[in-house]
Order: sequence, then C-alpha cells, then structure tokens
Amino acid sequence: MPHVVCEPCVNCRNTNCCVVCPVEAFREDTNMLVIDPDVCIDCGACAAECPVQAIYPDGDVPAKWKQFVALNKEKASKLPPISTKKDPLKK
Repeated sequence: MPHVVCEPCVNCRNTNCCVVCPVEAFREDTNMLVIDPDVCIDCGACAAECPVQAIYPDGDVPAKWKQFVALNKEKASKLPPISTKKDPLKK
C-alpha cells in the first residue's frame, strides 16, 4: 500500500519528506510533490516529516482527497525524482 501526497501539499511543497525516503519515491511538480506508487515501499517515514499532514497510506486517504491517489500515480511517471531538501513554496 503506497503512500499518497494530498491537497495540503499544494503550494507548500516542503521537502522534509523527500530527504527521509529510503527509495527516492518522491517526484517534484511545480506546486507540490507526489509519490511514485511503483517505487514506494510503504515505510511511512515520510508521513511523520510532513509539517502539513499531507501524506497518507493510499487506503487511508480522506474521502475529500481520494482524487489524489490517481493524481500521484499519473504525475509520478512524468516528473523527476527529488531526494534533496529545498526551500518550501510557503513559509
């Protein structure tokens, strides 16, 4: 069960989660991060590092954000990996 980045990451894009990911499953979009479900090993390390609680196991994504499961999968295949810390979009 991979993890999913949801709506609270939009226009935040804090990268603390990327640094702790042991398999480099995160991908960087212009206004948020996504997780490649084919790479994620479901370790959960990223969720604890997210300051806006945007990361959930795909089976626990709140109903209002279910569309982010498909969005992560779709975008991940087209975006570059990120594993380094960068400044977030908002402070």
